[in-house]
Parts: sequence; structure tokens; C-alpha cells
Amino acid sequence: MNSYIKNWWNWLRYEPNDPLFKSGGVIRIAVIGGGTGLANLLRGLKQYSTHISAIVTVADEGGSTGQLREDFDMLAPGDIRKCIGALASDESLLSNLFEHRFSKEKKLFGGHTLGNIWITALTDYFGSFEKAVEVTSEIFQTAGRVLPATLSNIDLVIKYEDGKTLKGEHYLDEILKKIVKVTLTKPSAAAYDKAASAILNADLVIVGPGSLYGSIIPNLLIKGIRDAVIQNKKAVKVYIANCSTERTQTRNFSIEDHIKEIKKYGGKKIVEYCLVNSKILRSTEDETVLGEIHNITTNKKESEGVKIVLSDVIDDKNPLFHDSDKLAKSLIELYNKVK
Repeated sequence: MNSYIKNWWNWLRYEPNDPLFKSGGVIRIAVIGGGTGLANLLRGLKQYSTHISAIVTVADEGGSTGQLREDFDMLAPGDIRKCIGALASDESLLSNLFEHRFSKEKKLFGGHTLGNIWITALTDYFGSFEKAVEVTSEIFQTAGRVLPATLSNIDLVIKYEDGKTLKGEHYLDEILKKIVKVTLTKPSAAAYDKAASAILNADLVIVGPGSLYGSIIPNLLIKGIRDAVIQNKKAVKVYIANCSTERTQTRNFSIEDHIKEIKKYGGKKIVEYCLVNSKILRSTEDETVLGEIHNITTNKKESEGVKIVLSDVIDDKNPLFHDSDKLAKSLIELYNKVK
């Protein structure tokens, strides 16, 4: 009876061709990740819900972000900036503004993006990174909240197969060695309470997409984030597998390898489903010094106890990445099917 009432209510509230009609507009979604992959997903998801919480890694320390972290002793603004832009009501304007990067020849702002400078300025003004992100989201009327996974200043520690250990997320894209373990400089870093709460109260919890060791696993290394996902018994929990390998981190990985790593750091019950790209469109011809990139998929229905759902979620024009609209649509269809 409840499903009939809900469908009737949706008919009253939305036109059938409105994406919000498909979701009812009330799905509480928590997305865990970082970088370009998370921002790309958010662009599609905001069509289906206005109750989105993006839980973002703050372990990035390369480029403009790294310089600002060092100069102002603050959390990493880069991935936060991308997610706010993706969720903004007027994304075209904000993205163009926030992603504007000053040329390296400029003495004062050389190499920095306007969005990073903006968040840094508000952090300095309010004396709080948390407040800076909150105010920026309010100003640009985001379809939900962008939340740092932790308020602790953390860095990634990478251990390679040859025994060498390096501190810094940027090494992930610079060294062609097999990674055996990643940890945080502050293993006891507490989860940001609002991020943990958003996960606990979500109807749909999404892990990824994004750099496996750079964007996803750093979040799962935070006990409060990991525990919140596991403790939420009512949510549909989905891991979005990358549709391509990465030159260094996951150059020889299969879909099954990705799932194994997610379970290794997140625990056996971290996700129930894995959404996998079903098409193979591209493999780079030039391997270069750091190896090739190619699309990955699988013909398995289950791996490590996780149910695999195949769907065409690849961007036909940029086939090494997901299509934000197709990806979001597939996630909502999966959610509706399970629920």
C-alpha cells in the first residue's frame, strides 16, 4: 500500500519526465570519495535528489592544494572545491570561476585555482575550514552538503612492494611500483561528526568512483567513516568501480582486484553491490613510462560476496571516464529495484 501511495504522490509532485519523479526527490544519498570522479557523479545525482551529502577526502597535498595546506596550515581545499562546483545550482558559472587557474608566471597566485584561494580566504576569515565550506555551499545553493571526511590534518603513507615507504598522496601518480599498503599519518583521526551522521542516516550510500588509493581508501581508513557505513543497516550500499585502470596505482587491476582492496580496507560488509561499466571502448596505444590505461569490466555476477551490476555508464566521448547522467540514472534504477 505504501508504494502505491508514494507513486500517487510522485505523480502529483513531478512530471513523469522529471528525474525527481523517478526517485521521489527524497532519497538521502551519501557519497564517499574525492577528486574528479566524485564531482562527475554529483553532477548527475543532483537531478534525482536535493538531499545529497558528499563526504570528501582531505589527504590531497599536490599542486595548489598542497601549497595552501603548507602555507596556511589548513585542510586540502581542492576536492572540496570540485564537489561544491558540481552541486551548485548554477554549475556552469561556478565551475568556470572556481576552476580558473592563474598562470604559473604570476608571482602571487601562480598555479592556484580561484576556488582554492576562495576557500582559503574564508578559512582565514572565519578561523574554521568547516565554516568556510558551509558558507560557500550556502552562497552557491548546492543540492546538498559537501563535508570533509575528517577535520584532522592528515597525509597518506604509501608502502611499496620493495619495502620503500613514502608520505604524500602525489606519489601515487609518480611511481610505477606495486602498492602493498596505504595508511594515514594520523591513524586515530576522528571522522567529522556531520559526515558520519550523514552516512548513518542515508538511504543510499555510494563509495566512489575515483582514484582507488588517492580518493576512496583514505576515507575508509578513517574508522568513524568506515563504521558509519557498516552500521547503517537500512541503506543500499554501492561501490562504483572505476571504468578504467590508472597508469600507476591500478594499472593491472581487474574489477575483482578493486573489490578486494575495498573489502581489505573497509571490511567485509562495507558494500553489497558493485556497479560496473559494461563496455570496452578504449585502451591507450602509448604506454609511456608509467604504463597504459584501458577500460575494464567483468562477466561475473558476484565477487567477494558483492553482487555485480553491469550497466552502460561510460562516457562515449571520453571513454576513460563515467558519463555523469548515465551513472546517476543507473544508481537510482538499482536503488529502486532493491527497495
